[in-house]
Amino acid sequence: MEQVIANGLYLGAQYALIALGLTLIFALMNVLNFAHGQMYVLGGFITYTVYGQLGLPFVVALLASGVTLAVIGALMEKFLFRTVIRRSHREESTMLLAAATAFFFDAVILLIFGEKQRGVPKIVKGVFNDAGIIMPYDRLVVGALAIIFIAAFVLYMQYSRVGRAMRALAQDRVAAQLMGVKVDRYSMIGFAMGAMLAGVVGGLLVTITGVNSGIGGPISIKAFMMVMIGGAGVVGGAIAGGFILGMMESVGLTVLREYGDVTYLVIFAALMVFLSVRPNGLMGKPWG
Repeated sequence: MEQVIANGLYLGAQYALIALGLTLIFALMNVLNFAHGQMYVLGGFITYTVYGQLGLPFVVALLASGVTLAVIGALMEKFLFRTVIRRSHREESTMLLAAATAFFFDAVILLIFGEKQRGVPKIVKGVFNDAGIIMPYDRLVVGALAIIFIAAFVLYMQYSRVGRAMRALAQDRVAAQLMGVKVDRYSMIGFAMGAMLAGVVGGLLVTITGVNSGIGGPISIKAFMMVMIGGAGVVGGAIAGGFILGMMESVGLTVLREYGDVTYLVIFAALMVFLSVRPNGLMGKPWG
């Protein structure tokens, strides 16, 4: 049981970090970023290049992943999504644009890095074996870093001026604008932060699972599952959804390990039942 809980907490921390970026973008702009998984993959490949190929320190590689994705996210918001939102009154337009960017990133990543699985040297060697828990030290470090990043993000959103402005923007875009909040600026900052979180978690997990050009779609699906569990556009819901999914996956892989890939079939079935009872998720509110 201790091992299952430890695995669930480890998975939940990284999943929550992935979901935070997606839910931040949705809360600010009402945009479902279908390219979120591809941003994760790109962050992983940047860390692979800087840390695994160039031999620079892991911290430098992680910083490079976060900054690069933040810049890409800011440019996407300014030149793509902002333009479409202004010119179109249909929400489907932003969804189509988001899907197009996902396909574009898939093609670019495949062209540059190819199809092969890429990995990097372990950042910490050794295995923790105590109290009924067996876990490599690098997983413990990655899980701890993910929790630190989550806590830092929550504190930043709660107490910083930028965080308060973005929360006001998420609660009521028109009222925030009337109160002097610069909507375009903070929408761009929010999109950049969401992309940065995806890049950072991609950089963290390339040290554990490696990265390849085909995992962007599955990562996006997991991110959407977490948002649906917790409630769209709710930061606390994204965190809760991440840890719930991580624990479900840990329990499923332990209990159903003899049945191959049945775990996610059961998780999807449970999610459908849950959404039929609570269509807005645990903490979400009805749209509109």
